[in-house]
Amino acid sequence: MIFAIREINKDSTLLPHVRLGYRIYDTCATHTQSLRAALASTSGRMDVVSRQDCEGSAFIPVIVGDSGSTQSMIIQRTLGPFRVPMVSYFASCACLSHRNKFPAFFRTMPSDAYQAQGVARLVHRFGWTWVGSVAGDDDYGRNGIQAFSDEVRRLGVCIAFAEIIPKMYTRQKILQIAETIKASTARVIVMFAIEGDAYPLIQEIVRQNITGKQWIASEAWVTSALIAARENLASLSGTIGFAIRRAEIPGLRNFLLEAHPFKTPNNLFVNELWETIFKCSLNVSSSIAGKNIWSSTQNQCTGSEDLNSMYNIYSDVSQLRVSYNVYKAIYAIAHALHNLNACKTGIEPNNTCANIFNFKPWQLLHYLKEVSYTTKLGETVSFDENGDPLASYDIINWQEEADGSVKYVHVGRFDAASDLEHDLQIKEENIIWNGKQTSVPQSVCTESCPPGTRKAVLKGLPVCCSKCLLCPDGEISNTTDSVNCIACAPEDWPNPMRNECIPKHLEFLSFDGTMGISLTTVSLLGEASTMGVAGVIWYYRKTPIVRANNSELSFLLLFSLALCFLCSLTYIGQPSVWSCALRHTLFGISFVLCISCVLAKTLVVLIAFKATLPGSNMMKWFGTLQQILGVLLCTAVQLVTCLVWLLFAAPFPVKQTKYYKEKIIFECDLGSVAAFCCVLGYIGFLSCLSFVLAFLARKLPDNFNEAKFITFSMLIFCAVWLAFIPAYTSSPGKYAVAVEIFAILASSFGLLICIFVPKCYIILLKPEQNTKKYLMGKTSQPKA
Repeated sequence: MIFAIREINKDSTLLPHVRLGYRIYDTCATHTQSLRAALASTSGRMDVVSRQDCEGSAFIPVIVGDSGSTQSMIIQRTLGPFRVPMVSYFASCACLSHRNKFPAFFRTMPSDAYQAQGVARLVHRFGWTWVGSVAGDDDYGRNGIQAFSDEVRRLGVCIAFAEIIPKMYTRQKILQIAETIKASTARVIVMFAIEGDAYPLIQEIVRQNITGKQWIASEAWVTSALIAARENLASLSGTIGFAIRRAEIPGLRNFLLEAHPFKTPNNLFVNELWETIFKCSLNVSSSIAGKNIWSSTQNQCTGSEDLNSMYNIYSDVSQLRVSYNVYKAIYAIAHALHNLNACKTGIEPNNTCANIFNFKPWQLLHYLKEVSYTTKLGETVSFDENGDPLASYDIINWQEEADGSVKYVHVGRFDAASDLEHDLQIKEENIIWNGKQTSVPQSVCTESCPPGTRKAVLKGLPVCCSKCLLCPDGEISNTTDSVNCIACAPEDWPNPMRNECIPKHLEFLSFDGTMGISLTTVSLLGEASTMGVAGVIWYYRKTPIVRANNSELSFLLLFSLALCFLCSLTYIGQPSVWSCALRHTLFGISFVLCISCVLAKTLVVLIAFKATLPGSNMMKWFGTLQQILGVLLCTAVQLVTCLVWLLFAAPFPVKQTKYYKEKIIFECDLGSVAAFCCVLGYIGFLSCLSFVLAFLARKLPDNFNEAKFITFSMLIFCAVWLAFIPAYTSSPGKYAVAVEIFAILASSFGLLICIFVPKCYIILLKPEQNTKKYLMGKTSQPKA
């Protein structure tokens, strides 16, 4: 402060023809001394007057200080109503930004609201979700740690413990805090406390050799030479903290080295400094606090000691932080006084200009609010509407030098005026963490939940303490520490790790599967067998057994059986619009044509027997043309039903996801269940009718009674389709289609084998039975 005032007094452009004076009080960082000093300076009453006092009024129009937030609040509450401006260089409590409570308060120290925000961003940046907090029992500590806690909770960080260091030192409380820190699983500890409050706790931490903790320091102790001692590095190495912006003030070191007790014998500060650094005794030292600080056997100071001959923190100007704030505060006041002195009537308060040698505090307050200047180091200094400066911090890291001392390494910067993406800049590769580690320490209540799981909060514990639960079926999580799992789309399903949705397996009866190949082979075998039987019947079409069984109907029946075998192929492969429509309609029409032929054959047998009776002429009404027309008429009914079905509610392909979680059933939706029931019901009606008629004609006299084989074939047909219903409804996915194909093939083979194999057997293997006499029963069968 004195150095800055001397610079200003020598400056011909700033406050020309005006010299600034000052009075210095040591408040001893106590509330009572701070208030006493403030009242004494503003009232003009002093206990000690030096010979360097300025002439004129003893009233002090502005106070530089206090360093403590609580002391500043006390002074402002006392002097605020009188609008006595106060510029603090180290009071950082955010509570002092309330303009209605502290209307005359200014500071060159950023508000802790910004520091708390920056520390919270730092904690979040390194992924620490479980941190401990320690604060001093004052406005600085309590408000700072509260602002930090509020900020980190919004970022999802939990506070493992919160301890308050009492102002009145008690070893029991210090031991309890140390035990809490030692027992906690939190590896990161944030401490908002002034140097004097933090020091007893740090001493206990070091004494108990509590290591493995990463300390995050506030600006109040991060550059403390008392705490950053080499004997504390075992516990505090790697400490990271927010520090006031550093600056190197030109000429300050030379000024500091000018201090000498013989030059200013009444300056108690210089005397105490000299005795402390050189460990000697001055005769005047007895006046310090009423007693000599050294023993009677201590060496006497000669005055020839040289401050420049040894390293000490007094002459070290490489880490000027708080001092730089003082420097800026003095210049801010000087610029405000300069503007007051350059007053122009009409634009100033009450349209009057103040006399710089006799002005009121509220007049200077007006100019302090508007002050804005640029320092010699290029930094712009101004105050916002709350009296706060622009918030900017250096981030420093405690690293060990070769000689074991602490080195403050600049590893980043926090600028509250920047946006969220650029406010915190850190060179992570330059940081050496606690325990001389280069990797970022972990501080979590529980380990991170990997993708594929979600965090489940444990009852009675903070949200950061959780357990990892596997995402349920159909849901995934693709981020670490996910709180909720995300449901996959209906067409997707989680992979085995449950961290990605993948398309569900599309299931249908394909041609390249084992089941598809088997059914296709059987279907083609049935088709080939039908063609073979048709070839035999065609080749022997003029033989009695073929002619006796209505060869036209036989060929029509074989044609319908060929369609039945072919229609089974439409059930295999990926469903499409045309395949879904074709498979059901072709099935219905081909089976109706087939059963109609069987029905016609049964009627032929019955009518042919009755036609042999005397006076019967029924055969002329049931000739070949009438039989074919009857078959076509029966088939036409089914054809019309299928056309109506296709026009109004045609079957269509659909991907079913409701039956299975892990796969999609690609199948054909019936479109209209009623239409499908009509198609099946009509087939069932014709089948039952054919079975009844064939059963009635089974014992008619004939060596080759086709009604016997038709009865057996219809018995197989009905049995297959009755068994189909429960098998189809209980079969999943492609197996339901396979059951339907099996029913088609089984019933088709039943008709083919029961009706045509006996004929082929006689034609090919028993030609002697292929005679009209034998078929009419006029020859007896040879006995076995």
